[in-house]
Amino acid sequence: MTGIQPGLVVRGLGRNELPVADWLCSCSHHERARGRRAVTELTTRATVQHCPHTTHASGRAAA
Repeated sequence: MTGIQPGLVVRGLGRNELPVADWLCSCSHHERARGRRAVTELTTRATVQHCPHTTHASGRAAA
């Protein structure tokens, strides 16, 4: 992907629509959440300034 900046984008809140959130991490990991509960969980977990995937990747490889 080119031209897309890492960050968290939430759409559909307060407009009687299904909320949707997209999180693009600085490591290029992408997650999408649909529905109020899933969007709330993603926005709680997502970090924009720090990549949580690089710290967990070494733990997964060792397991």
